[in-house]
Amino acid sequence: MNTTVRNIFGVAAAILVLLSFNWVTNSDTITLPEYDTKVESAENRSVASLKDFNDAIVDIAEKTNPAVVTITTKRTQEIRMINPFSQFFGNPRGDGETRERVQRGLGSGVIVSEEGYILTNNHVIADTDEIKVRLFSGNEVDAELIGTDPQTDIAVLKVNVDNIPAIEIGDSDNLKAGSLVLAIGSPLSEDLAHTVSFGIVSARGRSLGNLTFYGDYIQTDAAINPGNSGGALIDVNGQLVGINSAIASRSGGNDGIGFAIPINMAERIMNDLIEDGEVSRGYLGMFTGGEVDQTMARAMGLGNVRGVIVGRVEEGGPADKAGLQEEDIIVSLNGQEISSWDSFRTSIASQKPGDEITLGIIRDKENMSLDVTLGKRPEEAVASVDPQSSQGLEERLGFSVRDLNNEIRNQLDIGNDIEGAVVNRVNESGSAYERGLRTGDVIIAVKQKQISSAADFYSEVETAIEAGDEVLLLTIIRNNLKQYIAFEL
Repeated sequence: MNTTVRNIFGVAAAILVLLSFNWVTNSDTITLPEYDTKVESAENRSVASLKDFNDAIVDIAEKTNPAVVTITTKRTQEIRMINPFSQFFGNPRGDGETRERVQRGLGSGVIVSEEGYILTNNHVIADTDEIKVRLFSGNEVDAELIGTDPQTDIAVLKVNVDNIPAIEIGDSDNLKAGSLVLAIGSPLSEDLAHTVSFGIVSARGRSLGNLTFYGDYIQTDAAINPGNSGGALIDVNGQLVGINSAIASRSGGNDGIGFAIPINMAERIMNDLIEDGEVSRGYLGMFTGGEVDQTMARAMGLGNVRGVIVGRVEEGGPADKAGLQEEDIIVSLNGQEISSWDSFRTSIASQKPGDEITLGIIRDKENMSLDVTLGKRPEEAVASVDPQSSQGLEERLGFSVRDLNNEIRNQLDIGNDIEGAVVNRVNESGSAYERGLRTGDVIIAVKQKQISSAADFYSEVETAIEAGDEVLLLTIIRNNLKQYIAFEL
């Protein structure tokens, strides 16, 4: 790229536009007009002036916008109205009448195939009675839920529409910090549907442990606001490279720090859900003893090495069969250096059972490599919680839990004698968070009744709600100490 073009990109990158997302209703099969969604590759596009650069961005936005949709959801609940005078007549709770309450939601999605498959976020459609999609043409259609994966916050929908405009899927591995991107979605309200914002990739490989168990997020400063969830992150080739998912904000709005799920991960999850109805993940069978940072590397006499220390190897597991040992330091996966435990764990989970990987390790200060055939994650074999029954409770509680397994026990230094459910996501605006509940807390009792699994937890919460309880008492383990947290439902 010559100096003139670099200067043009430098000026243009300083002029950022805003972006966002929105929602929908009903219809039979419809036929849409033909859309030209073919975007000229960046390699073939000549940029000789600021106007050429502007025209190229406009062309990308115009040709990809029709593939972005607004998703609206509806959930109907029955609530009991409390009689305020009943306490004076011997009935402290009252026998108030029951009324329906309708909750509506808004988000975005991206059409990724001519068959009508749509990628969005799980949290956009979780625990809803009705999902509708509003197309770029303004038509509203019912959407079929194909499947969800809460651990990566991905959901797949399908609509029955002829001539549907699908976006071309790109390769998120090619994105680097500084890459130019567009974000398209429906921020804040339906009236702002198909908002386009422009920015750069701020960083790669971000982990959002309070939101999803697995993550390798793309960070961007392209404006993202509530409602943008599930929308498109697009590169300069006009290809989909990410599904916008979350923001980091002190105000609740755009602070220039947004996160998108890489399309390579999202597409893999989507294909599993479409083909098998569930997601299968690779399993290594080792548990970390910590990350090797600069200080630890110096203390171990390893120079500038980075990686993760093997804390424990599961007997008979894939790592054990391959010869991995405690205190080995894993420094690379298939030739790629390891930057953190989160990124390593996510990379393993992105593989399929039966895939063969190569680990670069250091043992006794000697470099070695091990070939490992991955197994299937134990928790994937049997679902411990009915997702339809738990998602509504998660919304009301402001947090979600999952079963304890060997990996989590090792990370939290919890013995096998502790039974319960671990908190894997907490809404910072919720009552439970305000009262002190945090990700990684292990709930061992609800209302002082012992639980042994996530299913037990949700069952006890449902019982408490049905009994009309307004406050919930949890017994938790944090840092090997027992604590109590009470919060309003």
